[in-house]
Amino acid sequence: MCIVIHDIMPRQSIESIRPQDIVVLLKLSTDAERNWTQIELARELFMSQSEISQSLVRSNYAGLIMTDQTLHLQALLDFLQYGLAYVYPQRPGPVVRGISTAHSTLPLSEEIMSEEKYVWPYAKGDVRGRSIKPLYPSVVEAVQIDTKLHQLLALTDALRIGRAREKNLALYYLRKRLC
Repeated sequence: MCIVIHDIMPRQSIESIRPQDIVVLLKLSTDAERNWTQIELARELFMSQSEISQSLVRSNYAGLIMTDQTLHLQALLDFLQYGLAYVYPQRPGPVVRGISTAHSTLPLSEEIMSEEKYVWPYAKGDVRGRSIKPLYPSVVEAVQIDTKLHQLLALTDALRIGRAREKNLALYYLRKRLC
C-alpha cells in the first residue's frame, strides 16, 4: 500500500493522536493493497484534505504508519486493545435515532443478542438506541458507502463501551480483519 504523505518529518508541535486518526487508519486497512491518495481518503471519509494530511503525519509520528508508508497493523491493534477505551472513553447516552454500532451491528450482532441497541446519532438513521458519540462526526456518512469501515468502527466502539465478552469478541474480529 502506498500513501502520499507530503510531510512525514516530525514538526516541533505535533499533537497527540486524535480520534479521526483512528478513522483514517481503519479506512486505510479496509483495502491495504490500494494506493490511496489523500484526495480519495478525504472524499470517502467526508473530511478535508488538510485533515487527512495532518492525520497521516500524526500517525507516522506515533508509529502507526511506518516510514515506508505502510500501516503498522500490530501497533494499531495494540492501541485499539490497550489504549482506545482510556483515550477516547464513551458512555451510552439517551435513546435516539441513528446508525447501529458496537454489538448492535455486524459482526457482533450475530453472536450477541441484546434488547439494548447502540447507535451513532443520525437523523436519517433506521434504528433507535442509546447514543454513542462516534470517533468523528463524518463517520455516519462514511459508513453508508463502506460496510467494511462500518464493521471496523463498530468493533472499535465495542472496545470503548463493551463488557468483557463484547471486548473479547471485538478483538477477535479485529485481529481477523486487520492481520
